[in-house]
Amino acid sequence: MVAYRQEWPGEFFRLAGAIREAVGEEVLRIDHIGSTSVPGLSAKDVIDIQVTVRDLDDRSVVEALVGLGYLFKERVMRDLLVGTAKDSRELRKLFFREKPGERPANIHIREMGRVNQRYPLLFRDYLRAFAPVREAYGQVKRELAQRFPEDEDAYYAIKDPYMDTVYFAAEAWAKDVGWEMDGAFV
Repeated sequence: MVAYRQEWPGEFFRLAGAIREAVGEEVLRIDHIGSTSVPGLSAKDVIDIQVTVRDLDDRSVVEALVGLGYLFKERVMRDLLVGTAKDSRELRKLFFREKPGERPANIHIREMGRVNQRYPLLFRDYLRAFAPVREAYGQVKRELAQRFPEDEDAYYAIKDPYMDTVYFAAEAWAKDVGWEMDGAFV
């Protein structure tokens, strides 16, 4: 975990531009998600990018990213969300890592309108809007990283349900304020 870095948004835009150039019209939006997208939040120094498509079964985006040298992680096929069946279409995704030797990045490809496509955008915006929630989330992450530096499974076994709790609160907030997805880098 490192303190928030001012260069993260610029690094996202550089990566998103290369992805946009490679994948073309098949992509509906490209968003900076994850902890590096929230000013003031400490994070692992890995840029998380969400690429939104109409249909995960259209393999043209996969072919384009593999052609560029991004590492396709075929075993990562879905997200998890408390209260949603593990095999739900709402949680399907494709996942890539950065090109070898490049800046660390996670590239999540999700379908437009699915729960897992909305989740990281709403989560990000909620943390941006509420400093106490952002600070509590950062504290949880730092504590977990300190307690489980070599046990990624233990880290995520605690962090992910905590994130879901924040997400459900964010959904209530979204209804109250009329939140909608903002513009993305496209």
